[in-house]
Amino acid sequence: MNFDHTDKVKALIEQLEQFMVQHVYPVEKEFEESLNSTENPWTTPPILQDLKQKAKDAGLWNLFLPKAHWDGDALSNLEYAPLAEVMGRVIWAPEVFNCSAPDTGNMETLILYGTEEQKARWLTPLLEGEIRSGFAMTEPHEASSDATNISCRIERDGDEYVINGRKWFTTGGMRDNCEIFILMGKTDPDNPNRHKQQSMILVPRDTPGIKILRHVLTLGYNDAPGGEPEIEFDNVRVPASNMLLGEGRGFEIAQGRLGPGRIHHCMRLIGCAQRALELACQRVEQRSTFGKKLSQHQSVREEIAQSYCEIEQARLLTLMAADRMDKYGNKVAKDLIAAIKITAPMMACRVIDRAMQMHGAAGLTEDFFMAQAYCYARQIRLADGPDQVHMMALGKQIVQQLAM
Repeated sequence: MNFDHTDKVKALIEQLEQFMVQHVYPVEKEFEESLNSTENPWTTPPILQDLKQKAKDAGLWNLFLPKAHWDGDALSNLEYAPLAEVMGRVIWAPEVFNCSAPDTGNMETLILYGTEEQKARWLTPLLEGEIRSGFAMTEPHEASSDATNISCRIERDGDEYVINGRKWFTTGGMRDNCEIFILMGKTDPDNPNRHKQQSMILVPRDTPGIKILRHVLTLGYNDAPGGEPEIEFDNVRVPASNMLLGEGRGFEIAQGRLGPGRIHHCMRLIGCAQRALELACQRVEQRSTFGKKLSQHQSVREEIAQSYCEIEQARLLTLMAADRMDKYGNKVAKDLIAAIKITAPMMACRVIDRAMQMHGAAGLTEDFFMAQAYCYARQIRLADGPDQVHMMALGKQIVQQLAM
């Protein structure tokens, strides 16, 4: 692996960093205040719309688009990874560049598996940032760490599919311009192959029978303006043409979309951790206890050193995974993808927690970004598969490789 970024990527990093300094960091407080001052926090704030237009004008739009299956001057996973890190320094910033979850994963799903009709109807407006989307997979009454437990039913009835079930943590589902869900459910629950029972289907949000039961908070945060609702699907009917790829191919689609998405989450979390470390270093130089700066205390220096090492380790491992994905594909890189999904969120939790501690009580408040960043890091230890599932899968792979 070449540890030097190409001139093209270096230029994009510099451009993106300048954009963040000029346009994003200065309005962080204003963005949060706009959400708190509106009757409907699920509406895209005007300030975000303005930033998105600026990003489009600057050519910093849809940077996530994968080179492996997109025409034009697209970036590889390795090239995009440092850009995701820069965006990740502000929780909501990826949307400014049309690079936020779950839209990126949903767009990749449509690129890979959608029909031309499906792409024209849903992919094009998503790429333009005109609409938002949701991904409905996790269920409140099932242990969703084992996705074969999913109980939501998708049943064929003539030229339609009928959907019945309940989902929650459907990221993006509260947004007022969320117009499409990609839903995973069971079309063949009796299939002896448990990984052929599931399918994915496109469900327009305004379809009769869809009911938002509640918005689910995560550690007290509402994740506005995106939101993560619990949703009931009660005899929801959609055309049979809304099926993605075919019945029984839900797991195949899931594996195709989750590999790159895990890279994106990990790099964004590295961005969060890096910013937390920078803020901590500034803080310990500004505050004094017991007659000396915080930065002169041995325990503080040790924790800063630990944080630096852990961030660098996670960054290098994530770049290595991205490089292997580019060269050999997601399947060959699955061990490293699992490794980064285990490593990066736990690293971010530790580093951000230390930064919060160095800020004292202020680290727990909305005056700094760390509390919300910690919430995000802790959530990703469960999203896209909990730590234990990735450890179990990775351990099995390692034994098979090394015991031969």
